[in-house]
Amino acid sequence: MRSRVAERGQVTIPKSLRDCLGIKPGTILEFFEEGGRLVAVKVDEKNPVDEIYGKFGKGRRTDDIIAELREAL
Repeated sequence: MRSRVAERGQVTIPKSLRDCLGIKPGTILEFFEEGGRLVAVKVDEKNPVDEIYGKFGKGRRTDDIIAELREAL
């Protein structure tokens, strides 16, 4: 498959590749050079908040946690 580089450096990824690789609008790709080749890798966009959501204060009321934090100041 071929794709022409546009004046502003833009390239269209062929639809068959986008479908195969799950590349959708908004997908972030990281580009790098490897052995004279251009390589693009999908970036895993995990939200750091999602990683820890619900892990703190289990079994405690929000008001109690806030009161404890205020006492620490």
